[in-house]
Amino acid sequence: MTLSPFSRRALLAVTALVLVLMYAPLLVVVANSFNPDPSMTWPPDGFTTEWWVRAFHSACARDAVLTSVEVALASTAVALVLGTLMAFALQRFRFFGRNTVNLLVILPIALPGIVTGVALNNAFRGILAIELGVATLVVAHATFCIVTVFNNVVARLRRMGGNLEEASADLGAGLWTTFRLVTFPQLRSALLAGGLLAFALSFDEIIVTTFTAGPGTTTLPIWILNNLFRPNQAPVVAVVAVVLIVVSVVPIWIAQRIAGEAETVR
Repeated sequence: MTLSPFSRRALLAVTALVLVLMYAPLLVVVANSFNPDPSMTWPPDGFTTEWWVRAFHSACARDAVLTSVEVALASTAVALVLGTLMAFALQRFRFFGRNTVNLLVILPIALPGIVTGVALNNAFRGILAIELGVATLVVAHATFCIVTVFNNVVARLRRMGGNLEEASADLGAGLWTTFRLVTFPQLRSALLAGGLLAFALSFDEIIVTTFTAGPGTTTLPIWILNNLFRPNQAPVVAVVAVVLIVVSVVPIWIAQRIAGEAETVR
């Protein structure tokens, strides 16, 4: 279908408007991190890196970043293992209840975060009688990080088929040899992309974190929320928010590039 010149211009205008509405607030946050006025007046009347220095020397902010990285790495590791195993089970085998299991696997990312958070909080504290902390936070984040890995691996397995693995078995290779030399090389880019997306999702998650972190565990999003309305911390919060944007966007960009390159190679 060919669009008329008017339709193309209208579509371009709408697209530009949507992009501006989406990304202009992020650019304002970046600009405010260099705003010399602590009250964040707009537009900025100068340029300073003082808030970046203060953020770098803030022990609480550094601890929050470290906690977020540790939780994201642990959640990603769990998601890579469980998501890959479930992808193989649901893609390569047929069994009773397969569709139901597939729905249950992807359901956590479709549910509202507050529902997942309340459910996990009740499970940890009410049913299992477990104190909330880093361990419960890792488990909570892994519930939705698994979905990103699962979707990437399932999509790759569907494109791969099983011919090469069957040929490897016919030539006498064992299960683990076939996986190491045939299957895994074809899955590497999907696993890396899924892992990067899982890390990004975990790193900036706040809703589920609020219900499962416990009073002694502060991640970077929680630190930002706690300091957002403190006037003396507003510039430092802007700096930390910029760091959060970068750490969240870069893995997603890399994952998209990896997925695109994999499609080009195929």
